[in-house]
Amino acid sequence: MSFQRSAVMALTITLAAAAAHAQPAAPQIIRGAVTAASADALTIKGKDGKPITVTMVKGWTVALMKPITVDAIQPGSFIGTSEMPQADGNGKSLEVHVFPPGVKMGEGHYDWNLKKGSMMTNGTVGKVVKGKNGQELDVAYSYGTRHIVVPKKVPIVQITAGDRSMIKPGAKVFLIAQSTATGLISNSVSTGEGGKAPPM
Repeated sequence: MSFQRSAVMALTITLAAAAAHAQPAAPQIIRGAVTAASADALTIKGKDGKPITVTMVKGWTVALMKPITVDAIQPGSFIGTSEMPQADGNGKSLEVHVFPPGVKMGEGHYDWNLKKGSMMTNGTVGKVVKGKNGQELDVAYSYGTRHIVVPKKVPIVQITAGDRSMIKPGAKVFLIAQSTATGLISNSVSTGEGGKAPPM
């Protein structure tokens, strides 16, 4: 398995784990800026300003989010999108992240916390049309289909493999950690180009 594929799989496994938020010992979604980094732990300043220390398991990986245009989303693309359900039953994207060819994990439609009331939809793109309010996509997953509108100015990124050297003080990151008796642990962390915040 290539490093890029293993890095992306680690990320998508943690994204899928977030769907189990209603169960005991739910995974914790962490967004913030790195204040300290070592080979086996990260300290992150969260939105509330408090430090969060996460133990990183052996072999942990980095996923890099590279900006792309909406035209890169084609029928057959496997995507994830944080979206807001609309009154007409469709979804309105807050961001879109595109997985590499062959990576299909975290499928489904489940609660998310990017914004109050937001959902995460991961699936395969079917029909793509240019609508008056942005690109419109049909996104299919194992138990349903969502019609998603991607407004013109939302961030769209391609998930690629990154390097641990990118995870340094000041870098903005996204990760999902599991609570254990000894603290939080994770196997993957995401960052944007130049240390920018991942959009999800």
